[in-house]
Amino acid sequence: MIAVVCVDEKNGMMFHGRRQSQDRIMRENLLQECRGKRLYMNEYSARLFKDDEGAEIIVSENSLKDAGEGDFCFAEDMDINDYVQKIETLILYKWNRCYPADFFLSGILSDGNWILDRTEEFKGYSHERITKEVYRKV
Repeated sequence: MIAVVCVDEKNGMMFHGRRQSQDRIMRENLLQECRGKRLYMNEYSARLFKDDEGAEIIVSENSLKDAGEGDFCFAEDMDINDYVQKIETLILYKWNRCYPADFFLSGILSDGNWILDRTEEFKGYSHERITKEVYRKV
C-alpha cells in the first residue's frame, strides 16, 4: 500500500477531530500521482474529493485494511502505525506551517527502514509552499 498523509511542521494531522488544513492543488497533485490506480479513503476524506477526477476513489471506513499492494490510501484521521507492515511507500504532504494539533503522525519514519526517494515543492492554492516527500521502505 502507498499511504498518503498531510502533516504540519510538527507532524500534526488533526485538531479536535478536524483536519488542520486542506488545499485543492495538493488534491490535484495526489490525483495525478495515483492516476489509473485505486485511491482508498474514508467518508470523511471523500467529501474533499467529491468533485475531483483522476483516480478510482474507493470509499471505505476500513481503507487502511482494504487497500492492497500498489493501492493508494489517503489517511487524514487514521493512525497508520498499525499498518506499517503493509506500507511499501509513504507520501507526506507537508503544509510548512505549524497548526494546533492533537493527533500526530508518529514513529513510522524513525525505525530506520525508510529512504527518502524524492522531494517536490509546489505552490498550493491556500499555502505558499507545500512539500511532498516520498519515502520508500528498504
